[in-house]
Amino acid sequence: MEETISQPKDSKEVLISKVFNNISSLKAAYIQLQEAHTPYDPQKIQAADKLVIKELVKLSELKHSRDNSPKSCCLSPRDLCLLTEIQEQQNLLRTYEVMVKKYQSQIQTRESEILQLQKQVQDSSLKKSKLEKKLRQRGLMSREPDVLCGGNTFSLKLISDLFPPTADNVHQSIHDFSKLLIKMMKAAGWDLDAAANSISPGAVYATRGHKHYAFESYVCQRMFSGFHRECFSDEGGNIKIPNESFFHEFVAMRAVEPLDVLSRNSDSDFGKFCKSKYLFLIHPEMESSFFKNLDQMKHVISGGHPMTPFYGAFLNLAKSIWLLHRLTHSYVPKVKVFQVTKGSDFARIYMESVVKDIILGEGEMRPKVELMVMPGFIVGENIIKSLVYFSPAKHGK
Repeated sequence: MEETISQPKDSKEVLISKVFNNISSLKAAYIQLQEAHTPYDPQKIQAADKLVIKELVKLSELKHSRDNSPKSCCLSPRDLCLLTEIQEQQNLLRTYEVMVKKYQSQIQTRESEILQLQKQVQDSSLKKSKLEKKLRQRGLMSREPDVLCGGNTFSLKLISDLFPPTADNVHQSIHDFSKLLIKMMKAAGWDLDAAANSISPGAVYATRGHKHYAFESYVCQRMFSGFHRECFSDEGGNIKIPNESFFHEFVAMRAVEPLDVLSRNSDSDFGKFCKSKYLFLIHPEMESSFFKNLDQMKHVISGGHPMTPFYGAFLNLAKSIWLLHRLTHSYVPKVKVFQVTKGSDFARIYMESVVKDIILGEGEMRPKVELMVMPGFIVGENIIKSLVYFSPAKHGK
């Protein structure tokens, strides 16, 4: 009687053990199927898929065996329970082995990435050392701490090496943009004589072709407004920025396209500078006559930077002056900027004529300046002359 009562109970325990064993096997097979997809291996996927199907079939068979009487077995129900428990543990072990392989693969990947990063660091350090060596050879970086200028990591010789070509680039950029401006005015039907006269009323030019200097003077005056301030703005007070920051910005930006700089951060200091200068330089009526609309100006006002040829030319101009400003404020004592007003006596020590073929005789009256095309700079004991236009013919009468 006791044997017939205990038999159904033992059979249920065996069935439950088989179910858990089957579930653990199914889990292990499914994990293998997942692993076969990364990296993708068709053969492993097919084998793992067969295992999953096999375990699902077993689970289905167990379901149907509930209504059938248990088959005779040479093992007792307790032994069967132990056997299924062992099989379940083996399935779990298979699962853990798959997971261990997965984590080992991830560890190897991370170690490979670490080695690559370490190599990049070594390469960067090597490049840095080579660049520092080149700078020292050119005298752009001091070898000893006692020759540093105001705590900067560059010598005063940097001024004489970098400042003149940077200033020349600004003058060339002013010339190029003014030339484009004149071209746009002609296409829009502007009276260029009237426009030149509005810039500098009463100015006398040796030839009509010299009137383009009036437009260069206009661009120069507008773009250099606020140049003496560290923030490069006519609005608000000045701010104190370390000299090293100015120089580092000059170096970092020197070889980068202005649109690339603005694409990273359109609301940067340079971005705000471009916005304010464009709106100060280009009048709405001017832009409207050029493009028959104000879409470009509206884009700039909203904080954007249009990818148009005209605005691109303006950005090249803005970048050249921004770089000169950064370089000017990199040193202690600061580079002095001087402007020449209309009517000033021409002084050779501080000024240079933009018209190269004019030669003044000793007995001639000293001419008066008509236009300033580019300001001058006092860099330590060196003077970079201001570029001016004067007309000897006016004073020869």
